[in-house]
Amino acid sequence: MTALIDLVPEGWFTFHTLGSALGLLVYAIGSHTLAQRRHPAAAFSWVLLIVLAPEAGVPAYLFFGTRKLPKAQRLPGAVQATGHDPAPPSADVAPHWVQKLTAAMSLPPAAGYRALRVHADGVQAHAALLEIVDGARHRLDVCTFILGRDRFGDALLERLAARARAGVQVRLMVDGVGTWMGGRRDFSVATHAGVRVARFMPPLRSPLRWWVRGRTNLRNHRKMVVADGVRLWSGGRNLAGEYFEGRDGEPAWADLSFDLEGDVAGQALALFDSDWTAARSAAALDALETRRLWPQGPVSAPAAQLLASGPDYADDTVHSVLLTSCYRARGRILAVTPYLVPDESLLAALAMAARRGVTVDILLPERSNHVLADIARNRPMRELAAAGVRLWLAPAMLHAKAVVVDEHMAMVGSVNLDSRSLFLNFELMTAFYHPGDIARFTGWIDAHVAPARRYRADRASLARHVGEGLVLWLAFQL
Repeated sequence: MTALIDLVPEGWFTFHTLGSALGLLVYAIGSHTLAQRRHPAAAFSWVLLIVLAPEAGVPAYLFFGTRKLPKAQRLPGAVQATGHDPAPPSADVAPHWVQKLTAAMSLPPAAGYRALRVHADGVQAHAALLEIVDGARHRLDVCTFILGRDRFGDALLERLAARARAGVQVRLMVDGVGTWMGGRRDFSVATHAGVRVARFMPPLRSPLRWWVRGRTNLRNHRKMVVADGVRLWSGGRNLAGEYFEGRDGEPAWADLSFDLEGDVAGQALALFDSDWTAARSAAALDALETRRLWPQGPVSAPAAQLLASGPDYADDTVHSVLLTSCYRARGRILAVTPYLVPDESLLAALAMAARRGVTVDILLPERSNHVLADIARNRPMRELAAAGVRLWLAPAMLHAKAVVVDEHMAMVGSVNLDSRSLFLNFELMTAFYHPGDIARFTGWIDAHVAPARRYRADRASLARHVGEGLVLWLAFQL
C-alpha cells in the first residue's frame, strides 16, 4: 500500500481535496442561486461524482447540471390575474383536484375538444398526420424530437415544403440531439420552399453561455403537429419510419398517438410559439419563463388539458400529477412506457397503491431500444412486483406512453416513466377526462397487454445488484 502511495505524484491528494472542496462549493452555490431543486438520488450522484473525480465532475456539472431555467416561476395563473380563486369547472368536465393542482403550477386549464381519434396503429397515425398536414390552410407547426433520415422523413419533409409553396406558413422544430439520432439531414430544399426550420439547442452550435450554464442537456421531447391553431396531432411518435409503418424490413414499433379539434389545439399552438422563440434565440431561452395567462372561459365536456413539463416550469408538473393520481386512485392504475426507471417517490406511490388494493398494471417491452434503461429497470421492477404490481412484457418494441387512473383521467403523450423524461426534458402530455374517451385509451393499452407475458421476478446475484446500482447511479441522465 505504501508503495502504491509513493507512486502518486507529490501534491496530488492536496490538489484533489482542494478540487473537491471547490467543486462542492460551486455545486452548492449553483443549486441555491439558480433554484435547482433536485431529488435526493440525483443530488447524491452529483456530489459523489464531484468528490471522487472533481476534474470530470465539476465540468460535467457546469455543462450538464442545469435542470430548471432561472426564469421558471410558480405563478398562480388566473388567481394572480383576477385577484380571486375562480370556481373550477364542474366535476363532469374535469376532477376538481386536478384543476386546483394544475392551476397552482401555471398549467393551462381544461379546454374543450371534439372529433378525437385514437390511432389503432402506425398506418392510421400516418394517415391522420398527412390529413392534418394537407388540411392546413394558413399555418402549420410541427415539433418533434426526431425527424428520420429515411423514406418516411423524406416524404414528410417534401409534404411540408409543398404546403409552404402553397402559401401556408410552415414551421418545423427538431431537437438538436434528436437531429443526430434520426440521421443528420440537409433542410436547404425545404427552407428554399419556405419552410422555417429551427433546431432546438444543437450542441455543436450552442452559444458558449448555454454550455457554461448547463443548457445543452435540456432536450425538447415534445411531439405535436398543429394546423391553423384548431387541429392537433400528438402522442409518443417521433417522425420516422419505425414509429409508423416500419423500415428496412423490420416491423413498426407499437406506439400511441391521437388527433383532435378544438380549443386544446389553440393551447398547443401557444406552447409551440414559446418553444419556437426559445429555439431561435439564446437570449429568449435564458429569459424563458412560465408567463402564459390561459383563458378562463366556460368549458363543457368533453374536455382535455395540456400537461407540459420541463425546465420552463418551476414545478415537476407531470411528476406531481402522477404522484397525486397514484395516492388518489381507488380502482385501477394502468400505464404503458418503453422505459421504467422511476424515482423513489413515484416508485413508492405505485407500490403503496398496489398494497392498499388498487390494481396496478404496467406494460413495457420485453426488450427496448435502450440497453442501459433495460438494465436500470430491473431493480424497480422487482420492488414493484413484490408490492403486487402486475408488470407485462410485450414481445415487440413498444414506444407508447400513457397512464390511466380509474375512470377519471387518461394521460397520453411523450413522457416516459424515467427520471430524464420526468425531470429534465421539455415534455408534453394531454390529460383526457371524458369517460368514453378514457375507455378508448384503456382499450388500446389492454389490447397490447393481451399478448404480453407476466413478469416474474427472479433473485438477483450480488454482481447483478452492483451492476444495476452503477447504472441506476446515472439513471437520472438516461
